Amino acid sequence: MVTPPQSDDIKREKRSLSLYGHRTSVALETPFWAVIDDYARDQDMSLASLLATIDDGRIAAKSSLGLAAYLRVWALRQVQNQLPNVQ
Repeated sequence: MVTPPQSDDIKREKRSLSLYGHRTSVALETPFWAVIDDYARDQDMSLASLLATIDDGRIAAKSSLGLAAYLRVWALRQVQNQLPNVQ
């Protein structure tokens, strides 16, 4: 049985950083930030560097998604890649 998350567990967190020399902010729910933070740490990358790399992929793919939505999908795919038989 899947246990749904409690509303207290999921909060939107806004982070400010520089991408391509411009200040920006991104608001994501804490579980998405946890995936992104873990990946950045595992790859020995700064958060800004990882987000710039992901954003480069978004731009190259000519995605219609905004950065926040693209980051959510990216984080979901990182989790899916850890699971057997999930595509």
